[in-house]
Amino acid sequence: MDRPSRLVDRLIAAWHDRALFLKAASFAIVGVVNSAVDFGVFSFAYYYLGLSIIAANIMSWGVAVSGSYVMNALTTFDRESGRELRLKSYFSFALSQVAGLVANTATVLIASYLVPVLVGKLVAIGVSFLVNFSLSHFVVFRKRPEAGPR
Repeated sequence: MDRPSRLVDRLIAAWHDRALFLKAASFAIVGVVNSAVDFGVFSFAYYYLGLSIIAANIMSWGVAVSGSYVMNALTTFDRESGRELRLKSYFSFALSQVAGLVANTATVLIASYLVPVLVGKLVAIGVSFLVNFSLSHFVVFRKRPEAGPR
């Protein structure tokens, strides 16, 4: 019985000490889920609620960013966040996502002069992923100093 508990302890330690690549992969999986949420909310708001494209897009972005923050705080950056949701971290995360949105838009616009728009959009998705992950990893969910005894 002691052997399985050691294995579980080792698996938990490995999960918490995972490489930056695994964090990026986890962040990407959360991003895929939230892209589907964004698309679904946008479609609902535009087609069923009759909102304008801009209003529907802002609404869907807000829902997706909120879901992304929760999932990333509880999974990808669980060690850094202490698996706690904080309003300050949420606003930092949302602000960092705005930076990704700006990077995405600028990239697709510039790339459209050099390559077909859809190719530019794929490049822009990669650029915004790098911006969003970097800001989340180094700013929003940065490793905090260990707290002393309480």
